[in-house]
Order: sequence, then structure tokens, then C-alpha cells
Amino acid sequence: MTAHALGRARLVAIVATGLALAGCTGGPPDQQPVDIVSSGELRLVSFDSCELALAGLRDALSGRVGPFGLGGGTDLAVPAAPGQSRAGAAPQAPGMPVPAVPPPGPQGEGAAADKAESSAGEPAGRDAEHSTTNVHEAGVDEPDLVKTDGKRIVSMVDGTLRVVDAASKAVTGSLRLSDQPMMAGEANLLLSGDRALIIANQVFGIAEDGVPGPPVQRAQPDQPTKPAIPTGPADQPQPIAGPELILVDLAGTPKELARFTIDGRYIDARMVGDTVRVVTASTPRLGFITPSGSGDERNAMRANREIVARSRIEDWLPRYRTRTEHGISEGHVGCSALAHPPTYSAASMLTVLSFDLTAPNLGTGDPVSIVADGDIVYGTQSSLYVANDLGAAIPTVDGPRPTQPPTTELYKFDTTGAGKPRHVGSGTVPGRLLNQYSMSEYQGKLRVATTVGPPGGSRSESSVYVLEPRGDKLPVIGQVGGLGKNEQIYAVRFVGPVGYVVTFRRTDPLYTLDLRDPAAPRVAGELKINGYSAYLHPAGDNRVIGVGQEATDQGRVTGTQVSLFDVSDPAKPARIAQYQMPGGQSEAEYDPHAFLYWAKTSTLVMPTMPKMGGYDRIGALVLRIGDAALVEVGTVQHPGEGTGSGVIRRSLVVGDELWTISRSGLAANDLGNLAGRGWVAFE
Repeated sequence: MTAHALGRARLVAIVATGLALAGCTGGPPDQQPVDIVSSGELRLVSFDSCELALAGLRDALSGRVGPFGLGGGTDLAVPAAPGQSRAGAAPQAPGMPVPAVPPPGPQGEGAAADKAESSAGEPAGRDAEHSTTNVHEAGVDEPDLVKTDGKRIVSMVDGTLRVVDAASKAVTGSLRLSDQPMMAGEANLLLSGDRALIIANQVFGIAEDGVPGPPVQRAQPDQPTKPAIPTGPADQPQPIAGPELILVDLAGTPKELARFTIDGRYIDARMVGDTVRVVTASTPRLGFITPSGSGDERNAMRANREIVARSRIEDWLPRYRTRTEHGISEGHVGCSALAHPPTYSAASMLTVLSFDLTAPNLGTGDPVSIVADGDIVYGTQSSLYVANDLGAAIPTVDGPRPTQPPTTELYKFDTTGAGKPRHVGSGTVPGRLLNQYSMSEYQGKLRVATTVGPPGGSRSESSVYVLEPRGDKLPVIGQVGGLGKNEQIYAVRFVGPVGYVVTFRRTDPLYTLDLRDPAAPRVAGELKINGYSAYLHPAGDNRVIGVGQEATDQGRVTGTQVSLFDVSDPAKPARIAQYQMPGGQSEAEYDPHAFLYWAKTSTLVMPTMPKMGGYDRIGALVLRIGDAALVEVGTVQHPGEGTGSGVIRRSLVVGDELWTISRSGLAANDLGNLAGRGWVAFE
């Protein structure tokens, strides 16, 4: 890897606590003031009727349609394949190999400071001390492939849900939900009491299509759907290509209660209490044609625009289907639940669904839709944000693509209570976000970190913006810019008046930023180190853990490193400990759900695997964090690591035991010395 391929790195940190910030004096000498940018107007408007909605959608899309539909051959007849949320992915430096274990579909990431023992979603009576999924905000759960309530461990591997009793170390129940083993990385779950919600990126397809079943009750837009009464083979449902949600009862033998499918692609989900919010995006089902031969582009474009002109409102609105033991019901998102910004392309619809896991089934999801797109979800206990990266340009067929700086739209929903979410404000910021950690709500304000400019290229730099709701808008009230010039963001973390922004090309300065005054954020300190951190985790006592890659002075990455930073003095941040794995990589670098920090014993656990020659340990690395040290305890390994089935994906703590999971099974080890306590094979 050349110096030009990687360049310099910067780690921008926003101070760890308000107490630490009290010691700030001034920024570094080269800090320059930045003019406040004004966010674009993004007030949403509801359609008054389905007729007006159809007319507006047709008009917005028609001029963008070409001989291949939209852009270079994009055909909206088929919804886009389930895409990757950038919730956990660090950008790959040029020349870096693709990780051996891909992220399991869209999902969130992260952990609230010192909240590893938090009990979000824990049912009453389950008093065993245990870890939870590494989440961004305390009390806001995120889907993952394994969950525990301190008594049982529930996992979703290779299309099968399994329930393991932590005390007896035995499988007490299982339910096959898919006959497609390769879907293992495409399904995650949420756990609430005796209910599990499985979220798959696309339909699992067991006894779903092509098999005689109960009749379908189809609803017109804005009409409620009612379950059909099964009377025998009848009108069969048409396939819906999109994410599928499966509600499972775990009381006794696991039993499937309901399946919910909706058009489009799954973006992400969050759960507060028993309420789950699921965010999806869909495209209109218009069946565009392609040119039949050379010189036929004009006829194809004319035909595609005629398809738009003849479209029905049902072709645009996302369809959903609910299947229970009582029958199948179908419907569309209603026109009254659809809103749009002042200008829009009509190429995508963003939908927020709400589900109560204590209800008998999943119902209709009570959808709310916006004529927009989205790719990143961030949630607190009372708010849900969806970010839409508009990219550098929108393709047209009547001329060259317009050149414009990348911009990100931000949509905020009030999710207080269990009812339908309410859109409360929208705004825009220059640049693109890395992942959900690029956003953080604090004292009613939203902090956002973005990069403007080509990834890894020249003329790029990063900024942190502060937005405050005013009416139905989210205007920018403060910003600090000029971070990581000619670099891009690799990691972000905010905690209170806190945050860390990592940019990278060659080396990794650690800048501390003072955000106590949201209208005047400023740089406070700097630390230069090689390599970069791709994930940052608060570890208490003014310390931060960084997981990423070590690099040479020329920016060539050499393997995973774990860094321990002391940020007690924001003017002089320091790395006080470092652990290196030459030639290695970790899934925690791009999916923080794979990262575990158990604060009670200061234990860090993360999967490891080879990325290049020189590293031969595959398993879960266990480190103990001292006052100024990272001490290796050992590595947990599973059988089958040579074939890939034994690659460890996640770890969790129940009592005094460390549990790790792979496709081969679950292993229990003593949390103190890693002595084996038991093995549960997945057959």
C-alpha cells in the first residue's frame, strides 16, 4: 500500500466529561474559525389525497426516467437488494482486503459508556448479572444474532432460532425458520420477555409462496386490513420482495406467531421497552423496459415515461403482508400516512414501522412514509433519526450529471410512547455520514459529523455540526470544521459533551473538541499516532478504547491494534497502552456488535482472524484493562475454525462465565482464567 493510497490520519476527539472540559484553555495555534453554514429547508408536506399523491409522484419522476429506467440501467420494477447500513462499517482504506467475515446485514452498533450491564429488554424475574448487545444508547436495543436475559441465550444462526439454558448449558428449544442456510448472516433478532422478533433482510420463504393456503384479504390505500378467514385454496398472494419480520413465542417450545413482509429493503431497527421501530426503503414497481437494440434508446425512454404516466397509486405505495395461523392480510401504506419534502425525486419511499411485541401478532406495523431515501438510523429513548446521503449527483437522461457537493438529509421522529411515530423536524448538513455514531442527541440538540470531498482524495475535510429543532426544521446553530484535511472519517463517538472523530490517510492525530457551548464548538488538544481507530468505546475514568489498524509511517496498515487513551486533560490526550495483532483483523473494526467490554472486571473481548501473513490465531481475544495497560488473558477458540464454521462472531457474559458463539455452537469459559465450562454444539 502506497503513501498516496492511504495518506495521513487524524483522530478528532471531543472531550470525555464535562469535568474534563472544565480544564480546557484554548485550541491549538492553527485552529481557524469557521463560518456557520445554513441548513437547507426540509419542511415536510402531507398529500391531501391519493389523486394528488399520484399526480405529484408521476410529475417528480417522469423527467428523470431514461431508456433504462433511472440512471445507468436501474430498473425500479425490482426493489434493490437489501443494502448494507453503514451503522457499523469503517471505510476501507485503498488496498485493504475485504474482511473474511462479512457484516451480517444492516444493523446498528456501539455501546453507551459503562452500560455493558444494562438490562434493556430484560424480563422481570431474570436477575442473573449479564451483558447485553453492545449498543449506541443505553435503553435502546439493536438487532443482533444473539441475545441473553441472564437465564437463557437466544441465537439466530443458519436460519434456526435456538434457546440455550445458561445454567444447564443445553438447548431447550429450537425453531427452523429458513431452509436457506446462507441466510444466516441476513437475520438478526430482538428479545423482549418471552417474545423474539427475527428480522431478515428478505423473505425466508418457507411455505410462503406457491403453496395453497388461506385466502388473502387485500386492502385499498387508506383502508384498514382485516385478517382473512381461511376457507380453503383461493386467491394466492403475489410475492413481496423485501424484509421479513417473524414474531416467535419463547414460552415453552418456541412457536411462530406471525410473519410480516414489506416491499423494499431493510435499513435498521431499534427497540425501547416492548416497542420496535423498523425502518425500510422501497422503490416504485413500474416495470421499466430496456432498449431492444442499438439506436432504440429514444423509443425505450418514451415507453418508460409512458409507464410512469399510466401508473396507479398502488404501484408506488409500499405493500405489506401479515401472515398468522388465522390467515393472511395484505395492504398498502395509506396516502394519508405519506409526506414529502418541497422537492423530491419520487425514486424511493422511506417507511417507519412500529410493532408492540406484547401484542398477539404484528398487525400492519402502523406505517409512516416519506418520499425520500435513507441509509443510517440512530435512536434514543424518545427520538428516531434517519439520515439520507444524497451523494454527489443525481443522474438524469437529458444531460450530464449535475455536480454538487454531497449533502445529507436528516429526518427526526418523536417515538415517545408505543404509538405511531410523529415526524417533528428535518434538516440538511453538508457532506456524508460514516455510520450511526456520526449522530448524537444531547440536551435536545443533535451533533453530526460529516466528511466533504472524495473519499481518500484531496480537497476532503470533516466537520462537526450542532443542530437544534426549531418548529419543524433542524437548522445548524454551530460547527467546527477543517478536521482531517485530505482525509475521511473512520470512526465517531459522542458521550454527553463528548465525541471522537477519527480521520485517516497516514497518521492518526487525536484532536479533542470542546462542545460545551453548542453554538461555538472548538478544538482543545491533539495527539499524533500511526494507524487509525475504526471503533471507539468509552471505558470510564476519562479513558477511551480504540480498535482499528496499526500502520507504518507511510500509511500501510499492518494489523489490528487496540489502544487505550487517557483524555482526562483534553489539551493533552495521551495513549497510555497499546496491544497489537500483526497481520490480524477483527470484525469489531467494522461491526461494534462484535465488541464486548465488561466494566465490572475491565474485560475486553473481540473476535480475531488473519488478514495477512503473520497472524494465525482465530478466535475471541480476551484482554484485561489495567490503569495503564492492556494485558492479554488468552484466546477462546471453537472447533471448525479451519472451515469457517468455528469463526467466533459474538461474545457475552452471564454471571461469571464468558460465552462465545459461532456457526459451530456456543462455548462457555470462566471469565477470569478462560477455563472451559461447557460446549453446546449446533447440529
